[in-house]
Amino acid sequence: MNLVVLQNWLDNASFAILFLTMLVYWGGAAFPNLPYLAALGTAGMAIANLCIATLLGARWIEAGYFPLSNLYESLFFLTWGITAVHLIAENSSRSRLVGVATAPVAMAITAFATMTLPSQMQASEPLVPALKSNWLMMHVSVMMLSYSALMVGSLLAIAFLIVTRGQNIQLQGSSVGTGGYRSNGYRLHKATELISQPPTPAVENNGFSRFETSSNGNGNGNTAVLNLVTTPESPAVASAEPLSPQRLSLAETLDNISYRIIGLGFPLLTIGIIAGGVWANEAWGSYWSWDPKETWALITWLVFAAYLHARITRGWQGRRPAILASAGLLVVWVCYLGVNLLGKGLHSYGWFF
Repeated sequence: MNLVVLQNWLDNASFAILFLTMLVYWGGAAFPNLPYLAALGTAGMAIANLCIATLLGARWIEAGYFPLSNLYESLFFLTWGITAVHLIAENSSRSRLVGVATAPVAMAITAFATMTLPSQMQASEPLVPALKSNWLMMHVSVMMLSYSALMVGSLLAIAFLIVTRGQNIQLQGSSVGTGGYRSNGYRLHKATELISQPPTPAVENNGFSRFETSSNGNGNGNTAVLNLVTTPESPAVASAEPLSPQRLSLAETLDNISYRIIGLGFPLLTIGIIAGGVWANEAWGSYWSWDPKETWALITWLVFAAYLHARITRGWQGRRPAILASAGLLVVWVCYLGVNLLGKGLHSYGWFF
């Protein structure tokens, strides 16, 4: 079979599958009583991942080098990484909300690569001398995988903010540090049961105490919702709409998996930057030249280093680290694509203006 024809078929098939998968995940979120939609969404992501892997493999065979030499190839490699990390995150969290956040992004990247880039940028070309190195696979692939993981983690942080409506709630904790294993101080009660203030001091929960009361006065003894009781230092949360136990459980799951996925992407980013410095010294005679891509890679590293530092050593959980991770999503996109749109540099393979 003609490998070029196969690639053209696979990139269009990947877009179609991801588009349908996005609709499945959104339909599952709108109609949660249809359990088979979750399985369909997972299958769609797995099929798209396999299609993109086959496309990259065909590209590798056709061109004779690892397919990360231009923007078209890197976009599909990024999408492959996002779908792979998505499958890991969804399997760990057992939440279809992961696909609600990641499927549209994967579909949009594929659509951009397939329908927006000119045909000459989609065709494979001989490598320039600087790219004829084994460091191409080592540096660029690790950087792209780190971008994939950081994007998925940041998207889950945004989903966390949406689920919690931006409220500053106290979570069970998923980070290893000063705030990692604190007690929630809440229990589920039926509406007919007497409720008393939990014994956990407010300072142990960063100023928040949590317990359950009935959600309505209709005498339904099986219904309970979360109330937030704040100390005088946090009066704003007292007026916030209470979160249900289901939302709270989902928020804790998203916070946990977001932290773990970012924790996976950060060391990959570190390794990629170090490998890039070694390759730069080999190709250009300098480990660091403050190229725009290098500068933004450093900024990205600092943002997510601050995120992990805040969680591990400062005990940050909930809204504040989620906001920081959400800002990190923008920084990753500027590092990956923005610098190629705003100006040329040594990393100019993605420039298409």
